[in-house]
Amino acid sequence: MGQQIERLAQFVAQIQLEDIPEPVQRHAKLVFLDTLGVILAGSERPEVQQLRERLAATAGTGATVLAHGWPTYDPRTAALLNGVAGRAIELCEGLRLISGQAAMQVLPGVLASAEPAGRTGREMITALVLGYEVAGRLATGFTARPLAHQNGQVSLLAAAAGGARVRGLSAAEVSRSMRIATTLLLTPSYTNAVAGATALNVAGGMSGFVGALAPELALAGFEAQDDAIEEALANLVGDGFKPDGLLDELGTRWEITRNYFRLYACCNPIHPALDSLQEALAILRPQPDDVERIDVATYRFASLMRNADPPNYFASKYSLPHAAAVMVVKGNAGYAAVDDAALRDPAVVALRHRVHVTEDPAMSAVAPRLRPARVTLTLKDGRQATCACESQRGDFLRPFEESELREKFHELAGVVLTPEGVAYVERAVDRCDEWPSVREFTEQLRRYGRP
Repeated sequence: MGQQIERLAQFVAQIQLEDIPEPVQRHAKLVFLDTLGVILAGSERPEVQQLRERLAATAGTGATVLAHGWPTYDPRTAALLNGVAGRAIELCEGLRLISGQAAMQVLPGVLASAEPAGRTGREMITALVLGYEVAGRLATGFTARPLAHQNGQVSLLAAAAGGARVRGLSAAEVSRSMRIATTLLLTPSYTNAVAGATALNVAGGMSGFVGALAPELALAGFEAQDDAIEEALANLVGDGFKPDGLLDELGTRWEITRNYFRLYACCNPIHPALDSLQEALAILRPQPDDVERIDVATYRFASLMRNADPPNYFASKYSLPHAAAVMVVKGNAGYAAVDDAALRDPAVVALRHRVHVTEDPAMSAVAPRLRPARVTLTLKDGRQATCACESQRGDFLRPFEESELREKFHELAGVVLTPEGVAYVERAVDRCDEWPSVREFTEQLRRYGRP
């Protein structure tokens, strides 16, 4: 097996919370808070509710599903459901310089494994940071296939590492859990997104499932081939894997701090264009009927998201014309704005056909290091405003104010929690390293659910 993978597994097994710098710990708590809010709001999507109900009759017990009623299912099912919910509203954070939504795929398995095992909050947040570390480092060396979405790929292996760490497994067992997990890697297609196929979200949820399952397989004595990770990423689900830089700055560069957060409820590549549009709108202050056209130039990946007639709620998250029209009509593109009703709003429908998206090859040449966009807003009276940016707000280069992220959490968590519950969870997460057990936190949640 590769020395880099084994050294990474040793790092995951051996690092303690006190070895992680305090600013990194603070940032990890913000990632935790943000991810919890997204899971709670996502749990209300109709397909997520129905899946939860359908699995109830055969699910076991032990781990809390973050949803109305706070049911307890077996850890694997709870992790699956929480992961699917977190993917359902397209608001989770992710890796900025490489592809992946690490926290949403690592945290569900870590929480679901920690609760029945009696783990502390320190152990839980440490496992989240270290699982995230695996996701970022493996993704750096991984070349995904062009159509393959990151759900259930590198972050699934990271979820296995996080689940193994929170269970207290040895370095050899962490490695074996990850290598066993290669047999469960998925290859979901990006085409699912623009087609509105919510099956894509199941692939994200399966990372949590594997995060709870793979350590059990390792403890049960299942074996895996030595080079399973290298083979899988290079030749089976991917088009290449180069582990040479896997350990660069290990212990000094923390991947969880190199993430991005979202305030817009749509796919991340769309965000630079929305930032530019928001700036143009602030200059001209038009009414929706005043808009003649909106011209967007951006990098190739973002330019492909230009279907002006998305078929459903999920597909609308991957339509730049739709998100832009919603921003003009509703004033923002957050959770409450990019909703089911927006698909049928006559003003939104009319305007999104006046949004024209093209690729700028010069912008494509600098992505993903930069993610540029340029927007020209033209009004019927002839006035114009052109605004541009090199990358969206929300990453470590142009971070949001912490207050903005907390406001987002208040909105999302309030879908399931009472105002008192929202405040409780926020305070609890800020001191999660003091929790005697994760179960104590989940038991407190039951006091604060909305009727």
